[in-house]
Amino acid sequence: MRPISIMVAPNGARRTRGDHPALPMTARELADAAARCLSAGAAMIHVHVRDDAGRHVLDAPRYRDTFAAIRDAVGDGLVLQATTEAVGRYAPRQQMALVRDLRPEAVSIALRELVPDAAAEPAAAAFLGWLAEEPIAPQFILYSPDEIGRFDDLRRRGVMPDQFRDLLFVLGRYAENQQSDPADLLPFVAANVERHSWTVCAFGRNELACAAAAMVLGGDVRVGFENNLHLRDGTPAPDNAALVAQAVRAAEAVGVACLDGPAARDRLRRPPS
Repeated sequence: MRPISIMVAPNGARRTRGDHPALPMTARELADAAARCLSAGAAMIHVHVRDDAGRHVLDAPRYRDTFAAIRDAVGDGLVLQATTEAVGRYAPRQQMALVRDLRPEAVSIALRELVPDAAAEPAAAAFLGWLAEEPIAPQFILYSPDEIGRFDDLRRRGVMPDQFRDLLFVLGRYAENQQSDPADLLPFVAANVERHSWTVCAFGRNELACAAAAMVLGGDVRVGFENNLHLRDGTPAPDNAALVAQAVRAAEAVGVACLDGPAARDRLRRPPS
């Protein structure tokens, strides 16, 4: 089966140490978490940065400081992915400005936030055209199977460059006691008629089961405290590395090889087949 990459999302935009005492929030804490997750088998890290009050921010200088700290800890061992998540605070123009300023090696972009309606398409098309010329690997976040059809429509009409084919399927929502199910993945896979490459993340304690389903269906996986704080047995995970380690064990159990960071980076840089 296709080798997979395991991405860790160690903090997200909303959770704090009130949710888990080991949730990393500072540059140093993120660097330490990155090093442990690399040792556990992660190939990529999805990074949110926080301000001095612990709030999610789209701030290029803070990203540069955090990425420098992570690089000091892991070298080129992990692909570093920034986020443009709005969290109700940032407009598309501010999300695009972050990417233009930061120029990260990888970035995640929620389709519904960047292109919320037809009026947003011209500005999005200009930004995406610029992005296509940069050495930046974008991943487009989709929250429902219907959004795959919208993504393909934007590609057909030239708003979305054809070379962009990497998607993140999100199972569940930020809701109290949200528990995703592996069956939630099937409508996404069925709607992926253009056979884009994809990753799955899942809210709740069934994160590992959803990840294992993705592995055997040809997808990559994202795990971590952004979406789930518990091990498979329901006990609290001691840290993000423990969630990465159990994903590696799941891959071994189903006979799927895991890429390291440099191999995942090489795959991101290849043109779509």
